[in-house]
Amino acid sequence: MSKESYSRLKINKLLEESGWILLDTQEQEANVDTEPNVKYGDSGENGFIDYLLFDKKGFPLVVIEANKEDKDPLEGKEQARTYANHIKARFIILSNGNLHYLWDIQSGNPRAINVFPTQETLIEYEQFKPKKELIVSEEVDKDSDPNRFY
Repeated sequence: MSKESYSRLKINKLLEESGWILLDTQEQEANVDTEPNVKYGDSGENGFIDYLLFDKKGFPLVVIEANKEDKDPLEGKEQARTYANHIKARFIILSNGNLHYLWDIQSGNPRAINVFPTQETLIEYEQFKPKKELIVSEEVDKDSDPNRFY
């Protein structure tokens, strides 16, 4: 078995532990697809997403890029971003089976995670809209000790 196969076995377990459904059952339909073919770019390049997770309506929500255990998960960052942008998925999980990063490509950089997020958690992240006017209008006490947080 290849090293990436070991990573995928671990990723499968993490997905199941977080409530993702990998295979259809009589009670539930799968919300995970493995290795769907994706055409992207102007010249019609093809690629395969390792895992694609869907929201409750069946729309792409998360691209998972799986690497071999001995590779840094962040090495797949740009490939995963290309796929996610093409299919309009907002989130990416980069994993080698041992180290995992969650990346909201609309609002920041990948951050380390210990467990995979649930479908519900990601949908809540997607719906969250920070109110910039609250941050802009926040008053800071001029007498505050600037070093109190360090």
